[in-house]
Amino acid sequence: MILDYFVFSFNNLRRRGLRSWLTMLGIFIGIAAVVSLIALGQGLQDAITEQFEQIGSDKVVVQPRGRIGPPGSETSGNALTLEDVKVIEDINGVKNVVGILTKTSKVEFEDEITFRFIYSIPKEGEAREIFEGTQAYKIFEGRELRDEDRFKVIVGYNYAFGNIFDKPVKLRDKLLIQGQEFEVVGILNKIGNPFDDGSVIINEDIMRDLYNLEDEVSGIFVQVDEGASVNNVVEDIEKDLRKFRNEEEGKETFEVQTSEQILGIVSNIFAIVTTVLVGIAAISLVVGGIGIANTMYTSVLERTREIGIMKAVGAKNSDILLIFLFESGLLGLVGGVIGIALGIGIAEGVEYIGAQTIGTPLIRASFSLPLILGALLFSFVVGVISGLFPARQAASLKPVEALRYG
Repeated sequence: MILDYFVFSFNNLRRRGLRSWLTMLGIFIGIAAVVSLIALGQGLQDAITEQFEQIGSDKVVVQPRGRIGPPGSETSGNALTLEDVKVIEDINGVKNVVGILTKTSKVEFEDEITFRFIYSIPKEGEAREIFEGTQAYKIFEGRELRDEDRFKVIVGYNYAFGNIFDKPVKLRDKLLIQGQEFEVVGILNKIGNPFDDGSVIINEDIMRDLYNLEDEVSGIFVQVDEGASVNNVVEDIEKDLRKFRNEEEGKETFEVQTSEQILGIVSNIFAIVTTVLVGIAAISLVVGGIGIANTMYTSVLERTREIGIMKAVGAKNSDILLIFLFESGLLGLVGGVIGIALGIGIAEGVEYIGAQTIGTPLIRASFSLPLILGALLFSFVVGVISGLFPARQAASLKPVEALRYG
């Protein structure tokens, strides 16, 4: 019986081909927008999660409160110092500590100018190891910086492939940083985000000379001892730094965060943005639902005599109701299938364009079975709900009155 309802409803929709396609337009536009936005949002969140997994759960970041940009970038005046680094070194449970300098600087190459992040790298030893681990630092071509290197640099992956300047930067090429000439001795492996892949790394002592810095640090990376509680170490860092900097609790000019906390903040931001975008896209679904309702009401008027004949030969109210609900549900379901296909195509296209133009794997599409099934179910439910009142109107028609129509 259910199959008969389905076949009958499908044939009715097929006979009204153009009207059915126009009715589904709002549904598949809305579903396509929802699927593509959720897939891209989830893909970006997955990529960022992978970045933080590379850092490790045993890392803690200390940075000035009011920082603008990525960890260690320019601050609003609450600078950390080498003295803060020494305070953290003496805390129980701390394995390694490294202070990093980061500045936004003018970088010139063959008469082209750009502004990029310049990072300092610590001297060779344990401090450098934690820096390399935290920054996912690996050499793609060339060599690492040595302590005795004066005006040598390592550049991010994007420099070598023409994504920063018109011409690719190669080993032994010269860059002007703050008016000082540096020779490229190494190129970093692809990290996956535009900040790191477009950065420049120089030795710490050279960076202090270049920017006339004394004891300032832009950020402090802390590695916790194996077996020590990360949360306890964070509390001790906050307590000792407050005491050393003579600051009251709640009025600190610094903030201490674990990599998991930073990831949680980023994930929450993306969840909010995705929800807002999906909400906007859902407006198309509302419009699509109204279109289905309008089509079904029109169908009831056009088929009043047909409904009367079906009732005259024994069709029950429930049979008429189910036929019209199947038709509206099919409109939503088919619109959902088309919308999912369009959404997948849009998301994959955005991923491809992002990889080709920006050169980052952060823009990716992530499709899950719950997303696909949820979109199908949602489109079907929208169709059924939109056709509910027209179906009830059709089912409530009296046979004699219906047969008089037309």
